[in-house]
Amino acid sequence: MRNTPLLTTLLTISLLFGACSKEKENTQQEANSLLATNEIVLTSLDNKQLVVKKADNGLQLEGAKGKIVIYDIFATWCPPCQAEASHLASLQKKYKNRLIVIGVSVEDGIANEKLETFKKQYNANYTLVKSSENSRIISEIAKELKLGRDFGIPLMVLYKDGKIINYYQGATEEEFIESDIKKALGI
Repeated sequence: MRNTPLLTTLLTISLLFGACSKEKENTQQEANSLLATNEIVLTSLDNKQLVVKKADNGLQLEGAKGKIVIYDIFATWCPPCQAEASHLASLQKKYKNRLIVIGVSVEDGIANEKLETFKKQYNANYTLVKSSENSRIISEIAKELKLGRDFGIPLMVLYKDGKIINYYQGATEEEFIESDIKKALGI
């Protein structure tokens, strides 16, 4: 009977640790299932949601069948990123019904005001996304391109119907991008 307090203490401890490990296991399973989802939901500055579906052939933006989608991976502090913004806006305007430009910031937790300032200051008149999913789509694109985790920005990737057409790393002339857009559109 003198062992009763010791036995009670040991039983309590084993139940406590058993419950915690089960909770941790369930949390890990939930996290894994979320990562395995085939959809990435990006949120634009004006709170519109863009759904990108992962498929065997690449990343397909919902509602963009037959259109060119450019994912521009950038940072607001990056001089080449700042310089290319007006060129991307020009292409977006010129091919407005056939091209969708999406600026994906690499800056975690960036304030909307900072993106708005970037948009106004550098004439980035195209969709800028700021969501917790930015890092996920950046990771998926880098994996598709076999770039690894550390790559230079700006990185522009052109897709059509979920397939990569071409990509550009670093400062790129508007004419090169437009040439690939025209080829992909059959112009």
